[in-house]
Amino acid sequence: MNLHLQSSDFELFGLPERFAQDGAAIDARWKELQREAHPDRFAAEGGAAQRVAMQWSVRINEAYRRLKDPLQRAAYLCELRGAPINAQDNTAMPTKFLIEQMEWREALEEAQGEEALERLEVQLRQSRQEVLRDIEQLLDRDKDPAAAAGQVRALMFIERFGQDVQDRFEQLGR
Repeated sequence: MNLHLQSSDFELFGLPERFAQDGAAIDARWKELQREAHPDRFAAEGGAAQRVAMQWSVRINEAYRRLKDPLQRAAYLCELRGAPINAQDNTAMPTKFLIEQMEWREALEEAQGEEALERLEVQLRQSRQEVLRDIEQLLDRDKDPAAAAGQVRALMFIERFGQDVQDRFEQLGR
């Protein structure tokens, strides 16, 4: 395989270009690539070779972070397939999801203790899993990156809101 710094993350890691991935395989390949590209391996070849190795190391880490995180991987796949997320410009969401967001916000505002927050956290986890399943279906089976991009935007909201819930837990001293 002829790799270059502009190879896709999937090409770089030798993985199929799909959403569903084996996390252990990603980890193993990352370690292998890092060993191969470590700048110390090129010490005898001089500064230029070490700088190139450092570029590869940075590129490998960047790809690893993107492939390892389901949200980033989904957004990357959508972009590769011509459906960039454009979250700052495109905030369109299905009505059902918008209503659910409002209900979550109200529940968070009204939550008086850890028990209420834990219930909200369970709902978020379930919703996150549903959206991840939808993304996998849309990207890997239906080959519909535009529809997947909408689900990625929903996942972005869920992740941000999950952080808001965690912040609230911290306010309560958890």
